[in-house]
Amino acid sequence: MRFKSVAVAAVVAGLPLAAALSQERDRSDPQIARGKYLVEEIAQCGMCHTPRNERGEFEPGRWLRGGPLEFEPTHAVRDWPTTAPPIAGLPGWSREQAIRFLETGVTPNGIQPRRPMPQYRIRHDDAVAMVAYLKSLKIWSETVNDHLSRPSQAKKALPML
Repeated sequence: MRFKSVAVAAVVAGLPLAAALSQERDRSDPQIARGKYLVEEIAQCGMCHTPRNERGEFEPGRWLRGGPLEFEPTHAVRDWPTTAPPIAGLPGWSREQAIRFLETGVTPNGIQPRRPMPQYRIRHDDAVAMVAYLKSLKIWSETVNDHLSRPSQAKKALPML
C-alpha cells in the first residue's frame, strides 16, 4: 500500500517514480532522518544556505541550494561573504571531508570557514548523520551567481545582531 501511495503522489506532482521512491526511502532511513533533524532544527543550516523570495520566505524547491546572505554585520568585517554556498548534495566535498569539517571546523584545505559560518565541533555520529542527509539531497545545477542575477533577488541587508 505504501508503494501505491508514493507512486500516486509522484504522478500527481509530476516527479519521476524512481526519484519519489528514493526520497521515500531516504525519509525512512534513521540516519538520514537524524541528519535532517540536526541540519534543519539544531544547526539551522537553511537560514543562510537557502535563498529567500522577495517576501523573505524560503524559495520552494531551493532548500539548501545556496544564495545571497540576507544580513551583514553592523561594523565592517574583513572578508565578509555576500553569498552562502549550496550544501544540498555537498558538491565538491567527499563524505570524509564533510565529516571532518563538521567535527573540526576546518575545511579540506586547512582553513577555518569565513564568518558567519560557525566553526562547529560536532560529535562523530552526528556529523555522519548530517552528511548522510546532505548527501541524500540532489545537487543543484544553477549557480549562486545565476540566482543573484535575478532582478527579484536584490540584496536586502539586515544588521547582524
